[in-house]
Parts: sequence; structure tokens; C-alpha cells
Amino acid sequence: MTHAIRDKRKLLARVGRIRGQVEAIERALEAEAGCETVMQQIAGVRGAVAGLMAEIVEDHVRNHLVDPQTHPDALDQNATEQLLAVIRAYLK
Repeated sequence: MTHAIRDKRKLLARVGRIRGQVEAIERALEAEAGCETVMQQIAGVRGAVAGLMAEIVEDHVRNHLVDPQTHPDALDQNATEQLLAVIRAYLK
């Protein structure tokens, strides 16, 4: 992921927010918060991790699979966008 270095700060910030969300789940469990509260927090973490995964997958697809300079037989732009839309929908 050397090409992702330019986005390193942004990615690390997302991971930091996810860490904070996980710590909030831990605090909620320690405080014996209600099931609904804990489940909502878990759902939030799941969504945040899925968003991070979608960003990493999209970057991988664009930079390693469909870059026409690197791969002349790569998917065209429309096919790339269709593929990424399916991946984003799956990861939600």
C-alpha cells in the first residue's frame, strides 16, 4: 500500500475514531448499559470498519487492478465504477 501513504493521516484518523468507538463499547459494557445501547454502538463500529474497508478496496481496485497505464487490458471507466458500486453496496 505504498501509494496509500498520501492518505495515511486520513486513514489513521479513521482508525483512531474506530478505536474510540470500540472503547465506548467497552465502557458501556463495564457500566452495564442496556442491550439496545451496546447493540447500537456495535452497529456503529461495524459501519465504520466497513467504510474503512470500502475505501481500502476502492484504492486497491483503482491502483492495482484497473489502472490503464499499468494494465492496458484493464476494465474501462464505466465497468470500474460499476464494480466499485457493487463492492460499496456489499460492504454496507
